[in-house]
Amino acid sequence: MEDWNEFRLVLAVARAGSLTTAAGQLGIDHSTVFRRLNGLEQRLAVRVFERLPGGIYQLTPAGERMAAAAERMEDEALALARDIAGADGRLSGRLRVTSSETLAYSRLTKHLAEFRAVHPGIVVELAIENRVLSLSRREADVALRPIRPKEGDLWGRKLAGVAWTFFASPAYLDARDGPIRETSALGPHALIGWEETAGGIMAADWLDRNVSAERFVYRTNSLVNQSVAARAGIGLALLPCYLGDGEPGLVRALTEPIEELAGELWIVTHSDLKGTARVRAFFDVVGEGLVRERELFEGRRHL
Repeated sequence: MEDWNEFRLVLAVARAGSLTTAAGQLGIDHSTVFRRLNGLEQRLAVRVFERLPGGIYQLTPAGERMAAAAERMEDEALALARDIAGADGRLSGRLRVTSSETLAYSRLTKHLAEFRAVHPGIVVELAIENRVLSLSRREADVALRPIRPKEGDLWGRKLAGVAWTFFASPAYLDARDGPIRETSALGPHALIGWEETAGGIMAADWLDRNVSAERFVYRTNSLVNQSVAARAGIGLALLPCYLGDGEPGLVRALTEPIEELAGELWIVTHSDLKGTARVRAFFDVVGEGLVRERELFEGRRHL
């Protein structure tokens, strides 16, 4: 195997577990991946993947060695690219940022407009993702995350705490004796929640522990849509205060934030990229802009 693209192919299929997903990641079509993989196995006279039912591709022992070698090669290539990018002093070019849908919808975009006005040469590409993109693999240059980064090669700062509480439309609350003062009073209310399969999401897990399933009258995997549903009068939605307090047509249904759901907002980059001029500029303009809204994020200021 003398061609790096062959290693990339094996690594992409290994990570994706299927040809279709790997093809999308590599920017080629399914038939090309199929043809190249079969050609590689024939030339090496060894099976790299076992073909399992459902179109699943599982590494063989030989394939595992190839994938491990490919990861080491990728790590070196990415480290070199980060070293070069880290010394880039240009305030122009592409900057890839990742954020949740909720933050992008409610607070982030106006700060991106300010960033654009100050640095018109920088093109921001915003990836709205609920999954955590890899900063090491340059899936993003800067990430806005709801948790403290655990990876040792990342660098960033906490921008604010994040408070959560229940919100509803004024008309909904007026018809039901107004806001409640504690979560034990949720019983009579119609609730908006997450899809039943939504595990590992702090707010969804809290609802599962504290509210019986029959109280939910509407479910969706989007917090933005949950806020829209609450505004339409469907019921109560558990939202971050920076979304609910800033949304016309919503008021707090539970007057105080829920302490168990207190979270954080972080801005993060790879430590190799913290010297990049575009990254520093983003931290300065957008990071500081979000810090100025700390009271809103922490539920201490109603708009």
